[in-house]
Amino acid sequence: MDSASLALAERAAPRYTSYPTAPHFSARIGTDQTGAWLAELPEQATLSLYFHVPFCAEICAYCGCHTKALRQDAPLTVYKETLMREIELVAAATKARRVVGVHWGGGTPGMLGPARFVEIAECVGRHFAVDPGVEHAVELDPRLLTQPLVEALARAGVNRASLGVQDFNRHVQEAAGRVQPYETVAHAVGLLREGGITALNFDLMYGLPRQTRDDVAHTARLAAGLAPSRLAVFGYAHVPWFKTHQKLIDEAALAGAAERFAQAEIARATLEAAGYQAIGLDHFALPDDPLARAAREGRMRRNFQGYTTDAADALLPFGVSSIGRLPQGFIGNATDNAGWRRAIEAGRFATTRGLAFTREDIARGEAIERLMCDFVVEYGKIAQKHGFAREAFDSARPELETLERQGLLKVEGRRVTMAPAGRPLVRLAAAAFDEYLGRGAARHSAAV
Repeated sequence: MDSASLALAERAAPRYTSYPTAPHFSARIGTDQTGAWLAELPEQATLSLYFHVPFCAEICAYCGCHTKALRQDAPLTVYKETLMREIELVAAATKARRVVGVHWGGGTPGMLGPARFVEIAECVGRHFAVDPGVEHAVELDPRLLTQPLVEALARAGVNRASLGVQDFNRHVQEAAGRVQPYETVAHAVGLLREGGITALNFDLMYGLPRQTRDDVAHTARLAAGLAPSRLAVFGYAHVPWFKTHQKLIDEAALAGAAERFAQAEIARATLEAAGYQAIGLDHFALPDDPLARAAREGRMRRNFQGYTTDAADALLPFGVSSIGRLPQGFIGNATDNAGWRRAIEAGRFATTRGLAFTREDIARGEAIERLMCDFVVEYGKIAQKHGFAREAFDSARPELETLERQGLLKVEGRRVTMAPAGRPLVRLAAAAFDEYLGRGAARHSAAV
């Protein structure tokens, strides 16, 4: 990596799991707006449901999720009851019923336990019509997985599980605050497959404290040996100003930009050698996986869960801190458990922030999404599609041409194509279309 590319890799940029990004959400969007937007959904609209469970057995030092450690059972029952009440509230507010995707995130959704998980799933079935065979995914901690929980997940309709792996090297696990031997993950994989949940995702990380290139390669080889259908390889985002527990991590043990870039490349090469197809910025999939097919056919999407095949008309959020997308804009639930619960128990939506789309937001968001998913975008055509002149987004050209001079992409008219060497830095190209980026004081992680 030359000095110019190194400087680019050190630049901060949003991950663009949404546009506009969450730091630009406003308290002007609240419970009344959510109710009005839900009421406007047509009966034939397709829905994706996201459930956030903000509890873990312990907090890993590297974690960037909205969660907290919990060692008591009673709060989980209260959370389940409130979540079911929220399902009832949302269902009563909209005519739309058809669900084409379900995702449980956290935190650790498995903390709910078998009975509570099934109760919530049954509540969903009473109030919505879940299409047979839809992707029903859950994020799991391999250390907490049991056969009764797997049986409950299968009974609830779960058919895809995402396991947090991060790294298989003991010294890295200790430095990152999550000790999880290979055998634990292999046992969890066996339980899931025996229980009929055979579509598996692994989350891996590079840039963790004390992690080396050899550590990354070793982890990628072991992970591929367990044959998950998808893997995500994320760069550790050190944001102690946002997640204060990350102050437990020794910053001197963190890799610099050049080393992070090398680690990401080693992970990519190792997984591709094992037969995985590189998908977008940081995902990999077996060639016959639905995500790989969607990527090849230009149908892949990007949302708050990362790369996805989800093409629903609306993403409905449930639980503390969850964020949804309706055709009119984003809505975000209260980030504190007490505030979320008070709102739901009072019969109100728990929305405390959001953003109403302008026509330009939608157009720029599509340009960013296609670039992040396909590494190519014809932004002039997208502008015209949404009623703008072809040159409407030419304000992006100076930044794009700077990246072009670095050999990271090619600009032909109003068509932008990422070069192979520039794909790891696609977030910087996407940022050229971001009209909000210079507003406010939001801080983001490094581009690589």
